[in-house]
Amino acid sequence: MEKSKDIQCIIFDCDGTLVDSEKLSQQALTETFAQFGVTLDATSYWQHFKGGKMSDILAETCSRVGLQARVDDLEPVYRKACEHVFLQGIEPIAGVPELLDTLEAQGYEMCIASNAPIEKVKHTLKLTGLDHYFTGKIFSGFDANSWKPEPDVIHYAAMLMGVPLDKCIFIDDTVRGVEAGINAHVQTFHLLSTPDGQRIDHPNVIPLTNMTELLNYISQSKQEKKQETCPV
Repeated sequence: MEKSKDIQCIIFDCDGTLVDSEKLSQQALTETFAQFGVTLDATSYWQHFKGGKMSDILAETCSRVGLQARVDDLEPVYRKACEHVFLQGIEPIAGVPELLDTLEAQGYEMCIASNAPIEKVKHTLKLTGLDHYFTGKIFSGFDANSWKPEPDVIHYAAMLMGVPLDKCIFIDDTVRGVEAGINAHVQTFHLLSTPDGQRIDHPNVIPLTNMTELLNYISQSKQEKKQETCPV
């Protein structure tokens, strides 16, 4: 894929990309399984967590720890635990408010493509003060009836935003989220939770260690486009 120079729309994942929710989500998952008599540890969580549909994550965890439980019983407990721990203090990812302010001021379209239910995304954004950036621009795998790593929710978001995919970029922090970007054939940025985090080697994927790097990329692309359109 040729590097996009005419960026019009930035498609964000939410959890772990815009909001610093992963440790709280881990806590909620630990509390959920504790109610079923299973102890999870943080090391195990980060070794196995790659993103994806929550029901699949719960099923995979059950299989791994040998718990015989219905996902339909686990998921409501997990969602309730998330609501509780998020109220304890969830924050935006460092640099995100400044990034969104700048992108909005420069006239870029922005939206969210998430595997989570829309109401959960709205709640998380409201708690972090980011909701006003994405009013009416939150798209869920539950609406597309398809979840990352499948590309459909990204296609769905771009279509409803009215922007061609080659004028979009996509940002996610999980392996399966990045795989969705690759499958969607869109320029994808992988926000690494740590500088030494797992990197995905693919020509369409650019690693980020912080959100300032994303703004630098967008600014550089804008400058390159301007140079191409200016007469010599």
